Amino acid sequence: MVECVVKNWQGEAVGQATLELKVAKETSASHIVHRALVKQLTNARQGSANTKTRAEVRGGGRKPWRQKGTGRARAGSIRSPLWRGGGVTFGPKPRTYNLKMNRKEELLALRTAFASRADDMIVVEDFAEQISQPKTKEMTAAIARWGIEPGTKVLLIVAEETENVYLSARNIAKLTLISADELNVYDILNADKIVTTSSALNMIQEVYSA
Repeated sequence: MVECVVKNWQGEAVGQATLELKVAKETSASHIVHRALVKQLTNARQGSANTKTRAEVRGGGRKPWRQKGTGRARAGSIRSPLWRGGGVTFGPKPRTYNLKMNRKEELLALRTAFASRADDMIVVEDFAEQISQPKTKEMTAAIARWGIEPGTKVLLIVAEETENVYLSARNIAKLTLISADELNVYDILNADKIVTTSSALNMIQEVYSA
C-alpha cells in the first residue's frame, strides 16, 4: 500500500490518498517490466523500410554489351547490385516487428512500474473546473505550486481529457498529458515526476487492480 498527500489547485495539502496494487515479486519485477517496455517500443515500429531488388528496379532489360570481345567484364544488366543505380542485395523489406505478451503479464508489469514511481508521484484534486478557458500560463503556474521545478519531465494523468486542460497543457515543454485508461510503461518510466488527479488515481486502482 502506498500513501500520498493530496494537494489542491493552490498547492496546499488537503488530504491523503492510498494506492494498493498487486505488483510482481522483487526477484522478477525488473524482468517483467523490461519485457513490457521492449514490447511497447518494438510494436511502435512501422516496419515500412523497403528497398528494391534487381528484379524490381526499372530498366536493365538489355544486355549492356556483348559477352566477349570488348575487353570489359561481362555484364548482363545495368541494374545489377554491383552497378550504381542497381538493386540492393539483402536490403530491408516491409515486415512486422510485433511482439506478444500475455495480457495478465502486461497488466502486472504496468502495475509494478506505476507502483515503483510512488516516491515521484504527486496527487492533486481534480482541477478541470479551475481552468475556465485554455491558459498555458495557469497550468505552468499550477505545476510550480505543486513543487515541480521547471525543465522536469512530467506525466500528467487525468480521469478524462477536457478540451481546456488539453489546450492548456499541450504547449508546455516536457509535459505529457494522458488519461487514466491510456497508461503505458514507457510514459511511466520516462517521466521524472508523475502528477495524477484523485479521480484518475481511483480509476487506476479500480481498473488495473482487477
